[in-house]
Amino acid sequence: MPELVVIAEQLLAPVPGGTGRYTAELLRALAATVPSAWTLSSVVAARADIEAARVAGVRGPRRLPLPPRGLVAAWQYGLPLWPGGAAVHAPTPLAPPRAPRGATLSVTVHDTVPWTHPQTLTARGVRWHRSMIARAAARADALVVPTQAVAHELAGYVTGPAAVHVVGHGVTEFGAPAPVDLPERYVLAVGTLEPRKGIDVLIKAMAGLAEPLLLAGQPGWGGLDPLRLAREAGLREGQVRLLGRLTDAELGTVLRGASVLAAPSRAEGFGLPVLEAMATGVPVVHSDVPALVEVAGGAGVTVPRGDSEALGAALREVLWTPQRAAELAAAGRARASAFSWRRAAEAVWAVHTGSR
Repeated sequence: MPELVVIAEQLLAPVPGGTGRYTAELLRALAATVPSAWTLSSVVAARADIEAARVAGVRGPRRLPLPPRGLVAAWQYGLPLWPGGAAVHAPTPLAPPRAPRGATLSVTVHDTVPWTHPQTLTARGVRWHRSMIARAAARADALVVPTQAVAHELAGYVTGPAAVHVVGHGVTEFGAPAPVDLPERYVLAVGTLEPRKGIDVLIKAMAGLAEPLLLAGQPGWGGLDPLRLAREAGLREGQVRLLGRLTDAELGTVLRGASVLAAPSRAEGFGLPVLEAMATGVPVVHSDVPALVEVAGGAGVTVPRGDSEALGAALREVLWTPQRAAELAAAGRARASAFSWRRAAEAVWAVHTGSR
């Protein structure tokens, strides 16, 4: 019986970020769509506690023979360290050097940031991502990318025989709301706090607004200090609030209560918070990053990257014009209905079953 093994290592990362959510949601959807005669399991690096990588309906995770850093290095330098006999899907570029004999390997490439915005990553991260993605293009059976924008950009940086499949993300089902202490009205941004997310631009854009800014996400690379940036921008004490990492239920509550979601990123491959906000009927203001424009599909307000004045004007338009906010909410719900994790999972299965 053929088996698809998914590398679930990102679920155990100190800062799982958007790729962690992608891995969890895709695994759940793959478990709900297993084709006849196939089985599904997952693997992680060797470590003591793997409970956070368990997903209902997915066997495992099994432990590979090296701890996380060792596994990253081994695969980067071409050591297979794979039991063989199974098809493999890597939800990030962390993937074995090639498919097991007689099986298939697919690798998700989320964005082209290592080439387009290397300054927003560590130098080591840039080198690692470039090498692993280039090798996947040369040796994997398929690359999975979240948008046509990424497919187009990636073609300018890597070449190889791997087929490229555009597979959009889905909308998370957050379930019953969890209690979170929230103001009546607020601007929300969701994502890891790192330079490419444009949080510095957003904080400047908040000048002159009465509403507070809530930031949902863990600190990432780059030493971004939103509270210091808020002081430098002249915002009032407490106008910027850090929520940190939230559970799915808490994030659902925070999303539903937002007056507007701001996505001012300098670079993205998809922009899952944009889709999740739209699905909950929250108006969205986003930068003109091609992937965000593609995902929003005209259902949000687009502003130039890095332009805090334009971003502030767009936020004021949504916050101060109820009719405009209602129009955007309706358009966003319609746009979000075109995406689902089930369709994403079926597309990944099709890569390995040959039914696409």
